[in-house]
Amino acid sequence: MRAPDTAAVPRGRPRDAAVGRKVVETVLRLIADGTPFGDLTMEGIAREAGVGKATVYRRWASKEALLLDAMAEVDSPVPPLLPGTSFRDDLVVAVETIRRRGLAKRDSAMLRNMLTQMQNSPELWRRYHETVIAKRRAALVRLLEHGIAIGAVRPELGEDMELLVDFVTGPLLTRTAFFQGGSLDEGLSERVVDLILRGIAPA
Repeated sequence: MRAPDTAAVPRGRPRDAAVGRKVVETVLRLIADGTPFGDLTMEGIAREAGVGKATVYRRWASKEALLLDAMAEVDSPVPPLLPGTSFRDDLVVAVETIRRRGLAKRDSAMLRNMLTQMQNSPELWRRYHETVIAKRRAALVRLLEHGIAIGAVRPELGEDMELLVDFVTGPLLTRTAFFQGGSLDEGLSERVVDLILRGIAPA
């Protein structure tokens, strides 16, 4: 006797993707407007989004799960290497991406909030690091390894690649995370890269 094909039978009402996007957008708006993570509640998010609390809980079991989806939404793609341009130009693109994230209210507010979670919610911070930060750093490692391969970066600097990545990202992240309203003016990426290259270029 053939078993019934239960896989083709939907259970319950299908989830409305538009509702999910509306809730995530509400979270991002609240964060960008200055609401700390600690002040966000599932009930308050549902109220601001104009949906029922049960609707939110059907999609996300916890506030942390909802915040992870919000992180993924705000994370922009890491730019690839630019074929045919110089290593300096590629490095400017990488640093400029950090500068533009710092100018975006959502990105900078998310970063500042996440820094508080290192102590308040280590698991959420770990997931943020795995989901967002590690991917960005890996892309920069590939770029710097390319710089070493073509002779634009001293090869011995590749022995401590983590420090080299910190050296590239540090100036912009410092202004974004620790100096709210810090200057991220046009041309800053080029100045940072030129300063870096004077320190890491072969003698």
